Amino acid sequence: MDSITLTDNRTGKSYELDILQPSVGPDVIDVRTLYKKTGMFTYDPGFTSTASCSSKITYIDGEKGELRYRGYAIDDLANKKSYLDTCFLLLNGELPSQNELSEFDMEIRKRSFVHEGLKDMFKSFPDNAHPMAMMSAAVSALSTFYFEHLDVENEEDGQIMARRIIAKIPTLAAFAHRRSFGLPFVYPDIERSFTENFLYMIRAYPGDKLKIPEVEVRALDTIFTLHADHEQNASTSMVRGVASTGAHPYAAISAGINALWGRAHGGANESVIAQLEFIDSVDNVDDFIKRAKDPKDSFKLMGFGHRVYKNFDPRARILKKLLDELQDELGVDSHLLEIAKKIEEVALTDDYFISRNLYPNIDFYSGLLLTAMNIPKKMFTIIFVIGRTVGWITQWIELNEDKEKKIARPRQRYIGPVQRNI
Repeated sequence: MDSITLTDNRTGKSYELDILQPSVGPDVIDVRTLYKKTGMFTYDPGFTSTASCSSKITYIDGEKGELRYRGYAIDDLANKKSYLDTCFLLLNGELPSQNELSEFDMEIRKRSFVHEGLKDMFKSFPDNAHPMAMMSAAVSALSTFYFEHLDVENEEDGQIMARRIIAKIPTLAAFAHRRSFGLPFVYPDIERSFTENFLYMIRAYPGDKLKIPEVEVRALDTIFTLHADHEQNASTSMVRGVASTGAHPYAAISAGINALWGRAHGGANESVIAQLEFIDSVDNVDDFIKRAKDPKDSFKLMGFGHRVYKNFDPRARILKKLLDELQDELGVDSHLLEIAKKIEEVALTDDYFISRNLYPNIDFYSGLLLTAMNIPKKMFTIIFVIGRTVGWITQWIELNEDKEKKIARPRQRYIGPVQRNI
């Protein structure tokens, strides 16, 4: 095994640490023995240079703009496979055969119904409750109906638990949407596919045989696939952190939903549309670009740049292409699109943005597509939740099976008073 030698410049003493090799990506310095050997911690706010786990699920190369699930490029999955194909892949490590996909699809359809008690819980929320707040509460409450999942002891139990939450999330999301508008709840239609069923549940009325345009199903299914997992992001790290305590898996998912709600995370696509509406006209774009470049101005363009990607977000490339292909069919708001394209043009050619790797990210395009589907802005992050649930629960399963798992407990650099006397 390779190693690295660190020398303390204060004392001249040297310490040897092992280097761990991944299957692909940067090597990792194993610092688990650092404190024992040196009496020191590492200092890494935001964990920008720290690997918190070993994982076989998702790989990102931020410099090249690459994203792979279980080794498959996101482009191939988004263009050639469905969201349920991707769910099966993440949960099982391999793409399904046609028979496996059919069985998986039918199981998800049958598990999509929720306990009537949950429906009653939604009625207790105020009319103006945000859907994300309702979703967090509903998923946490789901653990009371399936308390046995607190002890997942084998692969079969894990699959049942995972498939149950994946199936019920769109139903809970639709209930949250309809509660916020005071509309009657619509139950799942077992004759409809995963993505079509969600659109049906948020649009139809009881007994309605509403037809959902295939173009919208295709667009939303792609968005779900692109959001399915994204390595150790803030919400996934939160899921793993809560899961490390031995909490119920659905409680961990609820924590992930709360983390995703943040405007710097999953709430960004909602902010993109709000900002485009605020800019109001293509004639105002240059003024807002100047504000974004002014270090004295707190204004920031939403939907640009990414914590990991220092190249074009590969998911954004896919959605940009989809937007170009479907904008007429979907009826994308031409006014907002005009403003967005002007901002995009500047960002892709201006040295200020290029030198800072401020490329359009997935939120910039997903908001336009969701707006075209008449999905309210406050539901945008809910769409993210539906897509990401499979990633969260797959990460939970991987952590649960990890022989090296420990409760998440970062250390700190204390800079407060040393000692005070009364």
